[in-house]
Amino acid sequence: ERCAELRGQGHEPLVRERTGLVLDPYFSGTKIEWMLGEVPMLRARAERGEVVFATVDTLVAQHLVGGEHWCTEPTNASRTMLFDIERRTWDAELCALFGVDVSWLPEVRASAGEFGASEAGRTGGRSIPIRGMVGDQQSALFGQACFAPGSLKVTFGTGTFLLLNTGGKRSRSSGGLLTTLALAADGTVSFALEGSVFTSGAVVQWLRDGLGIIESAAEVESLARSVDDTGGVFLVPAFAGLGAPHWDPDARAAILGMTRGTNRAHIARAALEGIAFQNAELVEVLRADTGLVLERLLADGGAASNDLLLELQADLAGLTILRPDSVEATARGAALLAGLSSGLVPDVHTPAALAETPDTFEPELPEDDRLQRLAAWRDAVSRISSR
Repeated sequence: ERCAELRGQGHEPLVRERTGLVLDPYFSGTKIEWMLGEVPMLRARAERGEVVFATVDTLVAQHLVGGEHWCTEPTNASRTMLFDIERRTWDAELCALFGVDVSWLPEVRASAGEFGASEAGRTGGRSIPIRGMVGDQQSALFGQACFAPGSLKVTFGTGTFLLLNTGGKRSRSSGGLLTTLALAADGTVSFALEGSVFTSGAVVQWLRDGLGIIESAAEVESLARSVDDTGGVFLVPAFAGLGAPHWDPDARAAILGMTRGTNRAHIARAALEGIAFQNAELVEVLRADTGLVLERLLADGGAASNDLLLELQADLAGLTILRPDSVEATARGAALLAGLSSGLVPDVHTPAALAETPDTFEPELPEDDRLQRLAAWRDAVSRISSR
């Protein structure tokens, strides 16, 4: 409701221009504002210097280092709706809009910088220097060696996040994508376009825990493969609303197109297709926004181990999908960044070049069929939209 109110008051253009984000409760600004108004004495405590509002990286670093050590870096700060992504600093005008004093926010340091050293008692008896911090999606982009403008990756986790490196020049989306920060090969900040999907791998968890049609997440692939198609079923996994490109927090999930012939295998396959359809929508927006000929997509994250999901993704997005041996690109990126910062990795291109040959998934669906299926998906989404 607060986001809708702020949009009605004409504040969204300011938020988009300064932060690259849309006005959505997914981000921190309105949540901090709500806490300041609803949690007893919180504002008074903040004014006395007893409170810091921070993202998870700040809390982890403070826990390791101890004391009054409150710092963050640009990619995490950029998710708060309080950070100017071009000036790389907290924005006084946005802070005033949400009732936040800049002094209540952590210091912003370079991603490939120094963040103190851990207390020995907190890290196995040895003090360890912290030489890098980065947001998870930017870390995955870095870990997949997507350093060149036009390189594209998708991380399949609880949600799905698709990032296109746009280099040192900021790109603006007219189709509902976010402008966000990324890391160049030397660890400095660059820009990316991002599509955020709130529910992807989580829908498989729901098949297991909610519907009980599988006993483990690993079973979903074999069950979905037991049928050739979904039998006309669409599963729109808007369990937490819809993210990019729709930004509809009030949308609700639905299974559409069922008949008496629908069985649990059709629903399982529709769940995987629902993940792939959402990403395919984002790829279409990227094509329209940038005019680029996108031909390949690097995949990582836990759900990327599902071969059928990547086959469906290749077909529905019309892209070649590449999956590395290790799908934990986020951890790899963080390690590379710390190695670069500390001098242990003098050139990130070297370890990237040593990566093993990835698994490849080629699109096989004819283009006319792909576009027809995307149109049917958009019709399904329109039926659960709150707008």
